[in-house]
Amino acid sequence: MAYLIMDTHKLKHNFIFLNELFTSNNIKWAIVSKVLCGHELYLSELLKLGLNQICDSRLSNLRNIKHINDQIETIYIKPPSRRLASSIVKYTDISVNTEVSTIKTLSKAARKQNKIHKIIIMLEMGELREGVLREDFIKFYEKVFKLENIEVVGIGTNFSCLYGVLPTADKLIQLSLYEQLIEAKFNRNIPFVSGGSSVVIPLILNNTLPKGINHFRVGETLFFGTDLFNDDLIEGMKYDIFKLYAEIIELSEKPTVPSGNMGTNVEGKRYEFDQKIIGEKSYRAIIDLGLLDVDEKHIWCSDKNVNFAGASSDMIVIDLKNNPDNYKVGDLLEFYMDYMGLLRLMNSRYVEKRIKN
Repeated sequence: MAYLIMDTHKLKHNFIFLNELFTSNNIKWAIVSKVLCGHELYLSELLKLGLNQICDSRLSNLRNIKHINDQIETIYIKPPSRRLASSIVKYTDISVNTEVSTIKTLSKAARKQNKIHKIIIMLEMGELREGVLREDFIKFYEKVFKLENIEVVGIGTNFSCLYGVLPTADKLIQLSLYEQLIEAKFNRNIPFVSGGSSVVIPLILNNTLPKGINHFRVGETLFFGTDLFNDDLIEGMKYDIFKLYAEIIELSEKPTVPSGNMGTNVEGKRYEFDQKIIGEKSYRAIIDLGLLDVDEKHIWCSDKNVNFAGASSDMIVIDLKNNPDNYKVGDLLEFYMDYMGLLRLMNSRYVEKRIKN
């Protein structure tokens, strides 16, 4: 079985880096744990870091977090389904919202459970994913403030996740001004201006983040040290907290070009080969990992001599060229991955999860 290792020492290094960065700028932040897919072993290590807010977009994951430590403040970071309102109130302390009808349902659920449910209202700032249109936000807040057992604790927005719209100081200043307008018009205190995510961190580093932004929701940069604004690594952070190991289950020298009438493969791909390489051979290895577990476009081998030749549902074929490292059946290949690669691997129950302390 292929397995994934999380290095807790490197995870702590990245956490300390970010915590010092945010603290020195008077910013509160929450860890976005959704890439861990609710895995209790990894979540337990995450919670040891000491942050008191965890975000996730899956209710079952937040339920697992509350099971590990019910003192952690949990944030549900996608607009809730009305059918889940009762569970949202039960397992989450805060949810992000964009629909008045849904907040009314949360209000009813909170009354039944004798709770105050906190919400962050998301504004549309150009990414065209979740968010209330700016021309509607005054009326939206007016309706929400009338609801019982609901406390508005923040105004937020999202960048880069759907179309790749990048944050700018101007957009974030607008978000901060909306918060000030709401506070002045309704005489309410809105503690969080949650305009920050991993992609906004570079604005802190280059001193262009507006002062009003005081809350961040961070996942990818914690786990990969990524500068998403510049598609790079943030200096001083670790990128290899996670490593994947897959065993070679077959290895032999085979032709480079397949033979026979060509159709489409299991993914619907149709391959064409350069006729000039007909007759050539290379060493090809099969590893115990497949498309069910990960898309090979989101992982790469630490050995630069290794190339992907193709993949099916439960096997990936590796081209070892002339096998200069003399790999054998039973040997392990080591892989790095990006965020989407980790997400798929964590979601696969066929990949073992291990800890390196």
